Amino acid sequence: MKALLLENIHAEATRLLEAAGIEVETRKGALDENELIEALEGIDLLGIRSKTQLTRRVIEARPELKAVGAFSIGTNQIDLDAAAEHSIVAFNAPYSNTRSVVELAIGEIINLARHLGDHNKNMHNGLWDKTAKGSHEVRGRTLGLVGYGNIGSQLSVLAESLGMRVYFYDAVDRLALGNAVRCDSLEELLSTVETVSVHVDGRPENTNLFNAETFAMMRPRSLFLNLSRGHVVDLEALRDNLVSGHIAGAGLDVYPVEPKSAGDTFESVLQGIPNVILTPHIGGSTAEAQEDIGRFVAGKFRDYVRSGSTYMSVNLPEVQLSPIDHGARLLYLHENIPGVLATVNSVLGEHGVNIDGQQLTTRGSLGYVVTDCANGVPQAALDEIRALKATRRLTALGQVR
Repeated sequence: MKALLLENIHAEATRLLEAAGIEVETRKGALDENELIEALEGIDLLGIRSKTQLTRRVIEARPELKAVGAFSIGTNQIDLDAAAEHSIVAFNAPYSNTRSVVELAIGEIINLARHLGDHNKNMHNGLWDKTAKGSHEVRGRTLGLVGYGNIGSQLSVLAESLGMRVYFYDAVDRLALGNAVRCDSLEELLSTVETVSVHVDGRPENTNLFNAETFAMMRPRSLFLNLSRGHVVDLEALRDNLVSGHIAGAGLDVYPVEPKSAGDTFESVLQGIPNVILTPHIGGSTAEAQEDIGRFVAGKFRDYVRSGSTYMSVNLPEVQLSPIDHGARLLYLHENIPGVLATVNSVLGEHGVNIDGQQLTTRGSLGYVVTDCANGVPQAALDEIRALKATRRLTALGQVR
């Protein structure tokens, strides 16, 4: 079993996988489609962050790939449908870096409210400009959260502890934490608050969610943050509103187009505008978060290889399993059509296989049957099951006789 880890994934992932007997190859930067197809020859497990795109073309060129891990919250860099069609399980780290992103957001809100970036620049340039003009406490001010998932809700709690009044809007009905107030529409939220922080996912319909029309809904002299996805904001529209003064400051950590590797050139229409914080997609880039992400996703790889566990998969049926201690375990991904389980059991019965336990779960067009066989399983039975029309992928763990 061999894993390829790209984009400087934390060394904890390598340590955990190697301890499980998996050979690991690491690379620092991202790969484009052609480079990735070439690099995946002989690879079973692929780990990526946000830059590398696992597209349908790559998947169809390397269908033997068994699992992919997004060492991040988002999974929009993976074609999940294509992965599912080829029985490639996908995992992510939905919680590991939420605190890091939230702390960056809190820091940027305070920095923008106090114009600390501009004061810092002036001091480095030798200018002493001691003034309270345009500088405000965040206590008592209103924060609007667009998206109230893992990050938005945690930011809600911390902001409230600073004395901010929190409002949120989410397309999904979410439970308000603390004293946060739910708004019925995005327009209601934007017209109510003084600071807006965006925490939505990468689905296509969120493209340019913030545009000239949306920014016009915001209160004059508001602050704006986007630490979610780069394509969510029309940067030209944001620039116009910053230059006009309608928006008093902005903090961005993500961009529609980002450099592949550290040290590459970055350009943006927002560069050089006062009270604008630009950071290089480091919301989750703390030592603590990256170590935890490395441990979490690599742990999912290990569990899948050892036991067939797909718990917390984002694209295949979920089964939580422990490693087998005797006999064999069959991991059977198949088309979700009637009669498959009966056919599999008939084949096993004809070959004298004693079924010790069995689980079946489905997700959309896929079914996942996990069968523990106390007395092992003959190769002839595996060959017969693999030949079934409904078969997507069959893996046998343990005793094959």
